[in-house]
Amino acid sequence: MPAFMAGGYANKTGRSVTEHSAMANATFGRAVRLIASTVGMLPLNLMSRAADGTIAKAAGHPVHRLLRTAPNAAQTPTEFKAYMQGRALLYGDAYAYKVPGVKGVQALWPLDPLRVTAERSESDFGLVWKYQPRKGQARTFGAGELLHLRSPWSRDGLTGEGLLALGAEVLGLADAVDESAASILAKAANPGGLLQVPNGLSAEAYARLKQQWNEQFDGSANAGKWIVGEEGMEGKPFPASGREAESVAQRKLQVEEIARLTGIPRPLLMVDDTSWGSGIEQLGLFLITYCLMPWFVAWEEAVARDLLSERERETHYAKFNEAALLRGSLKDQAEFLAKALGGPGATGFMKPNEAREKMDMNPEPWGEQPGWLQGDGDATQV
Repeated sequence: MPAFMAGGYANKTGRSVTEHSAMANATFGRAVRLIASTVGMLPLNLMSRAADGTIAKAAGHPVHRLLRTAPNAAQTPTEFKAYMQGRALLYGDAYAYKVPGVKGVQALWPLDPLRVTAERSESDFGLVWKYQPRKGQARTFGAGELLHLRSPWSRDGLTGEGLLALGAEVLGLADAVDESAASILAKAANPGGLLQVPNGLSAEAYARLKQQWNEQFDGSANAGKWIVGEEGMEGKPFPASGREAESVAQRKLQVEEIARLTGIPRPLLMVDDTSWGSGIEQLGLFLITYCLMPWFVAWEEAVARDLLSERERETHYAKFNEAALLRGSLKDQAEFLAKALGGPGATGFMKPNEAREKMDMNPEPWGEQPGWLQGDGDATQV
C-alpha cells in the first residue's frame, strides 16, 4: 500500500514516519536538503563523441536544452533536478512525463511518485505505469513516456526503496527521543539542588516557599535556579542525572544513525568540527565518492535510457560536472592549472582555452594550441 494511503511508514515505536515528521528532524532534513540541492546545482550536460573521439557538449540537441535551459515552463533546471532528487531520496522513485513535441521531447513535467504504481506487462514483460491524478480518471503510461529516476536500491527491480522506508526505525526512534526530551523540558520542574532544614519549616515559611516555587521555578525556562532559604535551610546541588546523560547520548546516537542512513559525513551535518580545516577537501571527496556518485550514475543512465534513442546512445551520453564540488581555493586552482598547462621541462595536458573555460572566462584565438601562453602582445610558445 502506498505511504500516503497507509498514513506513513510504521515502526516499532508505534508512531508513523511521514515526510513531514522525517524532515522536521533537523539532522535528517539537513542531509536530504544537502543531497537534493547539490544534485540540483551541479551542471548535467549532454555530451557527444565524434568518430575521431572528440568530445563536446551537444548544445544543439533537444535533451541538452531540457537538462541545462528549461525542463518545463515552471521550473529551472536546478529546481527540476532538486525536486526529482528529493522524491527519489524519500520515496525511492521520481517520475517526469515526457511531453511530446515536433523535435522530440519538448518538456518534462514531474509526477507525484505516491500517485504512480509500477506494473509489468503480462504480454511483453515491459513496464507500464498507472498514474492517479488528484482529479479525473487514472492514466496508464508506457515505459517510453516517462523519465524514471530510481533509487540504486530496489527490492523488486521495478521501483526503488526510499529513505523513509529504509530508515523508518531510525527516524521513528529519533522522533520519539525528541518528543520525550521536549516533554521533559516543557513540563518538568527541574531545580538545581536539594533543600534541607534542620528542625522543619514553620507553616508561614512553608507557604512562602511553596509560593516561590510555583511562581518562579516551574518550567524549563527556570531550570537550574536556586531557592531563597530561611530558618537554617541548607542547599545541596544535584549532580547530572543518569537519565539526562542517557538522553544526550541517545540523541547523539540518532545523529550517527542518520549519517549512516544517508551517507553524509558527520561534519557536513553540522555535528562535528574535528574534520574541518585541512580535511575539507577529503570531506568533499567522501561526499562525492560514497554518497553522490551512485546518484550521478543513476541520473546519467536514466537520461540515456529514457531520453535518448538506441542510436543516439552510441554517440551521446549525459554527464554531471562533479568537479565543481572539488574546486579549492584560488591558490589551489592556480597551481593545478599551471601544471595542467605545462611549463619549462613539463608537458601539459590542457589547452589555455580549456583552462579559461574552467574559470568562466571567454576563449582567446591563441588558446587552442597546447603549450602556448599569452606574452606581451604576441603569443609565445613555452
